[in-house]
Amino acid sequence: MKIYQNPRHWASKKALTTPGIRDVARYGLVKMHTKIFLGKAEEGRREERRDHLDDFFDATMDSYVAALESGYSEAEAREITHIQANFDFFGHGWAEMMEIPSDELEAHYRRYGAFFERYEITIDDPLGVFAPAEGVADAPATPEQLETAAYENAIEGFADDVYVQTGDGETVVGGDTDEPDSIDPRRSPVVDDGNPEGAE
Repeated sequence: MKIYQNPRHWASKKALTTPGIRDVARYGLVKMHTKIFLGKAEEGRREERRDHLDDFFDATMDSYVAALESGYSEAEAREITHIQANFDFFGHGWAEMMEIPSDELEAHYRRYGAFFERYEITIDDPLGVFAPAEGVADAPATPEQLETAAYENAIEGFADDVYVQTGDGETVVGGDTDEPDSIDPRRSPVVDDGNPEGAE
């Protein structure tokens, strides 16, 4: 998968792993991601999906931290959460929100198979053990969209590794970029600044 990485992502990592500020960062990141992905949905479908996405992205904050604690890089941990989201979008038939085409889902799963198996995550159960006890809000599925899906927001051909586009436009394969020596966690976004590509 091709993702982006800039100082805000490092700040978010720091914020999500720092007691005292992680709850604020978590809330802001959840709302930001919900806004970004609802922007890819048909306007008439957005509100009916909002609560589901809020709940889902909130749960993926736990999988992100678990991936970091398991030794994955920041880019890999973030990619794991995006893969989980794409599993969920596929399961609901929300093809227009997917970042990868459906025929690449299995390849992405295999790359992180050890992590996904450890936490009981599958394409059909994208949260696994990270699913909240109270569940995730329901939202209507649109399976018919998969039959004629154009995957207009998906970028294909990046299923073999994590591809990170840095702030200066360089693409690094493998997600192995250097974490800044000093990063202010307060630079983590709390609202979407209108730059979804740079924010994801």
